[in-house]
Amino acid sequence: MGSACIKVTKYFLFLFNLLFFVLGAVILGFGIWILVDKNSFISILQTSSTSFKVAAYVFISVGALTMLMGFLGCLGAVNEVRCLLGMYFAILLLILIAQVTAGVFFYFNMGQLKQEMGSIVTKLIHNYTDGSGDGLQEAWDYVQAQVKCCGWVSFLNWTENTELMNRANITFPCSCKKSDEDDTLMMPQKGFCEAPFGNGTQSGNNPEDWPVYQEGCMEKVQGWLQENLGVILGVCVGVAVIELLGMFLSMFLCRRVHSEDYSKVPKY
Repeated sequence: MGSACIKVTKYFLFLFNLLFFVLGAVILGFGIWILVDKNSFISILQTSSTSFKVAAYVFISVGALTMLMGFLGCLGAVNEVRCLLGMYFAILLLILIAQVTAGVFFYFNMGQLKQEMGSIVTKLIHNYTDGSGDGLQEAWDYVQAQVKCCGWVSFLNWTENTELMNRANITFPCSCKKSDEDDTLMMPQKGFCEAPFGNGTQSGNNPEDWPVYQEGCMEKVQGWLQENLGVILGVCVGVAVIELLGMFLSMFLCRRVHSEDYSKVPKY
């Protein structure tokens, strides 16, 4: 009965670590996505926000370490090596502590992240230059066109751009232009566009005459970020539960394996 229980535990721990390996790959992929994404608001945050860059590297490190632990767990479970099982338990405990610490840190710094978002976008709008080809400007153009918003709090944020407001004719941010549903599938326009109607020489470049979305992007972007952080939190909670189960199974198997046989460890 005891031998059968150990065998079941061993192969169940193997399957568990296989799943653990896959989840580690998901976390690793998410961290890499944060660093390489150039077509969403993530690119603006990771370029301008130090804490967001740190978060990306933390995800990459935890993901890579989780994959390594999954491999060691599979090896230790199949070959019943107490040394590997003990090492697996200890490092898994450290990963769990690191995850809880990081979760608490980000929870209490959410307000600061939102403030950083506002200051980053406001500065970007203020310094926006027509035809510069800057990566951050292109990313913000993409966000405004896809989310169908303009500015941060409202479209009036663009009145702080000196180059735009010095135009004599009615000129507006191209990515803010109101469009049909089919137009969102096309690449967003960049820079400043002149309105095809009227002439602004009498009243200057009056923002009230801009054919743009008047709603700001703040609530939509924060909602998008909150939604994605919820998904990340759910994945992390799932990983934590699996980690606790893995720690329990590894200790159970380690206590049941009485003799150490290093000849079971594969030679490479």
